Amino acid sequence: MKVIFMGTPEFSVVVLEALINSDNEIIAVITNPDAPVGRKQILTSSPVKITAGKNKIPVIQLNEMRNFDVDLAIVAAYGKIIPKNILGIPHYGTINVHPSLLPKYRGASPIQNAILNGDKKTGITIMKLDEEMDHGNIISNLKIQISNLDTYESLSQKLAKIGAELLIKTIPDYISGKIKPIEQKHTEATYTKIIKKEDGKIDWSKNAAEIERMVRAFYPWPTAWTTWNGKILKILEAEVLNGKLVIKKLQLEGGKILSIKEFINGHKDFSVDRLK
Repeated sequence: MKVIFMGTPEFSVVVLEALINSDNEIIAVITNPDAPVGRKQILTSSPVKITAGKNKIPVIQLNEMRNFDVDLAIVAAYGKIIPKNILGIPHYGTINVHPSLLPKYRGASPIQNAILNGDKKTGITIMKLDEEMDHGNIISNLKIQISNLDTYESLSQKLAKIGAELLIKTIPDYISGKIKPIEQKHTEATYTKIIKKEDGKIDWSKNAAEIERMVRAFYPWPTAWTTWNGKILKILEAEVLNGKLVIKKLQLEGGKILSIKEFINGHKDFSVDRLK
């Protein structure tokens, strides 16, 4: 099976590596362009581009897909809507590995929203892409439990792993026609947005459980944050005890990551009441 893969972040890499180690032939990869990263804004390749380079897989532009004889295109966290005329180029169409139980949590931040909303379960959906966002027919899916300790980082890693495994199992049955894709219940669809830095700002009028879920949903980026003494203070780890938020790990702008005990020892004037 000749496959073109589209993806960008670490989530995508797990899926790409599973495909590389399968019986499928990855003939090209499509990913987002190099982008500036960090305080020094160093131009950096996406994790998928780096992985493709290590495996000597060509990296192409989206419109170059027409130049290839491709059986199947596979998308995992590519981050862009793909035009209809591109979706139809592969002989068996384009399928997507989406980290939610569609039609719930279509869009850019399904993992964060599952944690923010206190969901007990989430999962992976393998779907056939159409021109609308996460709208296509469902090919297969798999549920998993969300731990009370899961952060965006840990849950993303779990979902990438099971998504890769489900994809490899699903491809032969999909290609052979053994699986008949099922239309989503569009009236039940919910949507998520692209997460921005300001989404991590803590609203202290929220209850402890809501804030604790923010801490987990936005770790490691953009983190749940507040301000103290005119500086950004990141809350990196917290828990709820007896209905109250207990901060366990934090980082003041320009400083190191510290436990709450270490932080208080170094900042005797620290008071939760002064957080904004």
